[in-house]
Amino acid sequence: MTRRHTGRRSRTRTERKRGRYIQAKPAHGKTNDLAFDATLRAAAPFQRERTEQRKQVAFAIQTEDLQRKVRVRRTANLVLFVVDASWSMAVAERMSATKGAILSLLTDAYQRRDRVGLVVFQKDRARLILPPTNSVQLAQRALADIPVGGKTPLSAGLFLAYQVVRQEGFTHPDVEPLIILLTDGAGNVSMTGSLAPQKEAHQLAEQIAMEGIRSVVINMEHAAFDQGLAQSLAEHLKGPCYTLSELKAESLLQTVRAEMGA
Repeated sequence: MTRRHTGRRSRTRTERKRGRYIQAKPAHGKTNDLAFDATLRAAAPFQRERTEQRKQVAFAIQTEDLQRKVRVRRTANLVLFVVDASWSMAVAERMSATKGAILSLLTDAYQRRDRVGLVVFQKDRARLILPPTNSVQLAQRALADIPVGGKTPLSAGLFLAYQVVRQEGFTHPDVEPLIILLTDGAGNVSMTGSLAPQKEAHQLAEQIAMEGIRSVVINMEHAAFDQGLAQSLAEHLKGPCYTLSELKAESLLQTVRAEMGA
């Protein structure tokens, strides 16, 4: 996968002439970024066969010898928090930890060009509380008062997260998305009414996985009441599931950083 712009955290191949040269490959007509060392090595074994050409030049190089550089650059990340704000979780504790982690990530993002956003779902809908940004000031205002309570529209949260990631891909094609889903995995509100809430959420999770969007589920259910719903959701997302019995901003931040570096 190639990206058109730069970043500082994750490595990705780039077609631009900037970036670290890591290897060479046949040019196949693309001669704008030739690897001279690799081209000379490719032509060296054929010098005796090119006697006629070497009457004109000291070292004979032909089109099929040309090698071009393969470069890598750092690309930025989009970290999108998707938070269950229903009464199905110990809301106050988890909201406090989530706010702390987001602000910590934004401070980090200021230096690394990452973008951070926040989707909250509760009652019968999901809302984009914090559009993707690297502005600490905007985040502080958005995080001041997050609504809590009500039922758990898990599928609505997943659908909005999917829309945000796709839109971000159009406007910032250099950004690699990572969804951090904080939930107990127990959805009880359907968007369409034609499917059971849990099945609808699992179908959306599979769609997100099919798009190649990386996801991490952080199981917010207490161990004594855990029915494995968060783990099941992570399996449909094809991502890991972490259980943080005592969630703190520092541990969540470390988890996200580890996933971004994976």
